[in-house]
Amino acid sequence: MTDTGFDFNAFQRQVIEEFRANEGRVGGPFEGSALALLTTVGARTGKPRTSPLAYLTIGGRPVVVASAMGADKNPDWYHNILRHPVVTVETGRETYEAIAAAPAGAARDALFAEVVAAAPGFGEYQRKTTRVIPVVTLTRIDTSGVDGSDLG
Repeated sequence: MTDTGFDFNAFQRQVIEEFRANEGRVGGPFEGSALALLTTVGARTGKPRTSPLAYLTIGGRPVVVASAMGADKNPDWYHNILRHPVVTVETGRETYEAIAAAPAGAARDALFAEVVAAAPGFGEYQRKTTRVIPVVTLTRIDTSGVDGSDLG
């Protein structure tokens, strides 16, 4: 809880519950937005952590942006994917596992330009901070044909 009385964790829990209850649709400030739930493994705790995020498809690739609304530090989920890149993605219609990766340098800059063209608000977030906002690609892990019967 912050000194403003706003409980961010409670807000996120409510968004997650609404997302799951309504096949990925959420009202309020996210009405009409494409959201996904990204479940990461905590870098320090090793526990699963779920975050509702804007979800875009850029050049046929699903991406999320570690904007933290232009805050001066990266969100916790971003640190988690650097340590544990296998994530679970829920779009409301499907759930899949993916490898999260954050391109750097020119590749990041080109991808971020495409993100801003699709969702200009991310450009506003970048202008609010001196940090370079990471863009994270989500590459689906193909688990078709894997039944685990040959495991130990």
